[in-house]
Amino acid sequence: MKLSKKVVLLGHFGVGKTSLFRRFIDNEFSEDYKVTLGVQIKKKVVEMPDGRELSMIIWDTEGHTDIEDTRKSYLLGSNAFIYVFDLTRIDTYKNLSEDLDYLTKNHPKVIIKVIGNKLDLVNEKETLKNLEELNVKADCLTSAKTNKNVQDFFSELATEITA
Repeated sequence: MKLSKKVVLLGHFGVGKTSLFRRFIDNEFSEDYKVTLGVQIKKKVVEMPDGRELSMIIWDTEGHTDIEDTRKSYLLGSNAFIYVFDLTRIDTYKNLSEDLDYLTKNHPKVIIKVIGNKLDLVNEKETLKNLEELNVKADCLTSAKTNKNVQDFFSELATEITA
């Protein structure tokens, strides 16, 4: 039996949503930065530990500094939101709790995960300390460039959205 689940990538411009998207789906990374306009949608079939197949329909949305500017139609019917921030730019996560509150209030049944991306550009130990001091809770720290934690994160998410 094949399951299908919609997952939407959210966050500011330039945080690496498209890079995570491409790394997970096509196992590719490019240094060429191109702004996503609107939304890009791709599917990846993931084999679950119990033998079922899950079609993860991933929506890579354009970046916004205010989550409320995201088109409502992109969010409808979602099973999970992945809010991505850039570990090197505090402005991409200083309003994180407000953005998460907005998503939780307006989409109470949707799983929300938070990723700090661009781990390859920071000192991990120092970054964890800084995030803790700022009371920022990330579910995972990733590097789309090096593929660190990307595949594991999506595998865990697949298990959670099919539970």
